[in-house]
Amino acid sequence: MTWRGLLASIGLEACLLLPATAAEPPAGTSPNQSKPVILYSRYFNALGENRYLPDGNYHDLLNRLRTEFTVQVHAEPLTDLTLAGVNVVLIANPSDLAVRTNPPPHHVSSADIATLGRFVERGGGLVVMGNQENHNLEITDLNRLLGRFGLQFTNLYTDVKQLVLPAETPLIGGLRWGYYTGNLVVITPGHPANPRPLILNDLTQKPLGGTRDTPGALLAIAEPGGGHVAVVTDSGWLSDDALSGKGIGGVAVRGQDNFEIFRRLSHWLAAGSPP
Repeated sequence: MTWRGLLASIGLEACLLLPATAAEPPAGTSPNQSKPVILYSRYFNALGENRYLPDGNYHDLLNRLRTEFTVQVHAEPLTDLTLAGVNVVLIANPSDLAVRTNPPPHHVSSADIATLGRFVERGGGLVVMGNQENHNLEITDLNRLLGRFGLQFTNLYTDVKQLVLPAETPLIGGLRWGYYTGNLVVITPGHPANPRPLILNDLTQKPLGGTRDTPGALLAIAEPGGGHVAVVTDSGWLSDDALSGKGIGGVAVRGQDNFEIFRRLSHWLAAGSPP
């Protein structure tokens, strides 16, 4: 039975529909076939911001992605030229304020919204990840971009926890998410981009550190035009210390499938119409 047929048989297709190619790379992919391109854009990160550096605590993530993707990293403006040939754009923890004496970071502008909106609607994938307070996260201008897809960050928080995802969750069902604190994603009902939650905070699974535990979406997706969007409320879940099981801030989530979750999500993001 196909993935789509399985969804239909359990009555989930109507509420959360993902393409049949999403969960795994296409079968029979030739070794000579070009890999999808992921661009890790640092355009919105302040100069001197040392969290999630490609040669720092995102080294393991990007290195492992290279098995199935061509990975690019740069801080250049996002234009039609710099996005040419890119399948997925990854943005992590866009900065609000300058770091030390460095110049202020670039915030999402109207031109960025137009460019990224066009990129996604033509078939590209976009994943935006935030983080908890004290991480210099900018959301006011960022929400102007996310609002184009019916999604918004809001300052309501959930602390560190292991979320065992329901088996019926499309794409990532049954996997274990080591979630390292973040805010919520608010979803606009009836939006034409079809925004919906992929991971809701399960209040029956308690935080491992801290007491905040807010109901709502922690990872949401949308499908504007021919493309795919994912918005995640934590960036630390993909850091080297999270992937290794060492943990962050003295709290370790032991037993997690974080890289596998992101690997599957990345293939879904790359599976839109050719950009």
